[in-house]
Amino acid sequence: MSNRAYEILAPSGALSCVVFASPHSGRDYGAAFIGTSVLNRHAIRSSEDAFVDQLFESAPEYGAPLLKALAPRAYVDLNRARGELDPALIEGAARQTHNPRVASGLGVIPRVVANGRAIYRGKITMEEAQQRIEAYWVPYHATLQALLDRAFDRHGQAVLIDCHSMPHEAIDGVVRSGMTRPDVVLGDRFGAAASGDVMDRVEAAFVGQGFAVTRNTPFAGAYVTQTYGRPSQGQHAVQVEIDRALYMDERTVKPNAQFETVRAALKAVVAELAEIGQGRVPLAAE
Repeated sequence: MSNRAYEILAPSGALSCVVFASPHSGRDYGAAFIGTSVLNRHAIRSSEDAFVDQLFESAPEYGAPLLKALAPRAYVDLNRARGELDPALIEGAARQTHNPRVASGLGVIPRVVANGRAIYRGKITMEEAQQRIEAYWVPYHATLQALLDRAFDRHGQAVLIDCHSMPHEAIDGVVRSGMTRPDVVLGDRFGAAASGDVMDRVEAAFVGQGFAVTRNTPFAGAYVTQTYGRPSQGQHAVQVEIDRALYMDERTVKPNAQFETVRAALKAVVAELAEIGQGRVPLAAE
């Protein structure tokens, strides 16, 4: 594994109060990690938000930073609490009660990738788990909060756009007859993580580029949205889930023929969202 936890694509000037982040697009798979897994380099990427960092890499052009993780989600999940340790994987971890993420193998150190496929042959030590958390989870979250603090100090408000992708099949269970299949799911913890005004603006930016959008179903936001969304304090967090089939071949994990078209549309979305912090669109706190 690289010793770098993240990379920041920074703007030349801090014009926006918006911070973009991509915690699941890391693809720094090291030989040592692959050697501990029963999965090959292709199969282990199935839970990765592949290419999401590239889809949002225009953020600095519009005065907003993009924080992107380098470690893959299969190695350490930055959208989980550091205490979500899976006793079925980590030696000495306490049993987690009423935590469906950990029970399903999707704790901070995941036990499985997509479709429940096991990553490891056996367990890992608590020391190994804590080393990953200290080396990757801790610096990523410290940097994310620092970026939000900087935005707030300069603008009196901060908006986190937490960028993800979802398997095409993830929507199958919620699409009813006659319903438009969403391309994008926005999550704000049902209003707990962002003001209605912010959500309206985020939704309008995607709809304006032709994306079908729904809110909070089936993804309302996980640890990042819950932790960083404090609308009463002027800090808002919105999780964005984009259908992978729009821009990539999920089987081969490669961009498809529409990749550049989708990236261009998202560049226009980024430009619209970044304007929130340029003095023309003041935010209202809830």
